[in-house]
Amino acid sequence: MRPAHLALAVLVAAVWGVNFTVIEIGLDHFPPLLFSALRFLAAAIPAVFLVGRPRVAWRWIIAVGLVLGVAKFGLLFVAMDTGMPAGLSSLVLQIQAVFTAVIAFAALGERPSRLGALGMVVALAGIAVAAVDEGESGPLGAFALCVAAAACWGVSNVLTRKAAPPDALNFMVWVSTVPVLPLLTLSLVIEGPSRDLAALSTLDWQGASTVLYVAWATTVFGFGAWGWLLRRHPASTVAPFSLLVPVFGMSAAALFLGEPVSGLRWWAGVLLVGGVALTSLAPRRPAPVTRRVDTPVATEAVGRS
Repeated sequence: MRPAHLALAVLVAAVWGVNFTVIEIGLDHFPPLLFSALRFLAAAIPAVFLVGRPRVAWRWIIAVGLVLGVAKFGLLFVAMDTGMPAGLSSLVLQIQAVFTAVIAFAALGERPSRLGALGMVVALAGIAVAAVDEGESGPLGAFALCVAAAACWGVSNVLTRKAAPPDALNFMVWVSTVPVLPLLTLSLVIEGPSRDLAALSTLDWQGASTVLYVAWATTVFGFGAWGWLLRRHPASTVAPFSLLVPVFGMSAAALFLGEPVSGLRWWAGVLLVGGVALTSLAPRRPAPVTRRVDTPVATEAVGRS
């Protein structure tokens, strides 16, 4: 990679890592589901008028929008609102690579290699260590919600792979239009209109800045730049930079939020990032191809068609 492209990849990882600290700050201003809805609303408008028409079928946009936007980010924001630390969230979410590999095996027949399977075991060991660490200092329910968010991210990764969007930015902007109304509805039902109105009526520059950061920096710029890099370099060259996200995430949380990083959390980070690296970068064996033996009648029918 050119030095400028290398710097861009590191910048995107930094933007995505710092995003968890920004979310933590934003949750002091908004209920979690409302905050998530505002994030996607700001990401979609006015960008939706600038990226052109969708380049994949609407069924994929709606599916990814519901799984990634409503389920994954809804669960993540609620998890952080109920006590999941920002730095640990940035780390635990990386287990999505394991969920992606497992779901891809079940749905697409992509069999992991032995090295990839070993990576899954190592990453799961990291999750276990992180759970022990969180159990000593925070609510395990919030931890479980974060793991569930990672599982939803894995499902959305497989859906995105099936959709095969030619333009990552165009796809992400249109996906951002889908979660707005479902999240607003859930916020009104679960969080209540009075809480939502109170948050909006007392909106200040800090709250507005958090919405703009998670919408424009992490979504529009982050996914746009990542897609731009993937169009110019092999995925195996670009993908490892995502492993820097929890490094920036935990560092930003420690620096700006004063989150302590215990010895157990460091061990969890080493195991999880190492396992995700093995899972993500190990070659996958193709699914076995079942040979079909055509009968003379079937062969003849094909010849006439």
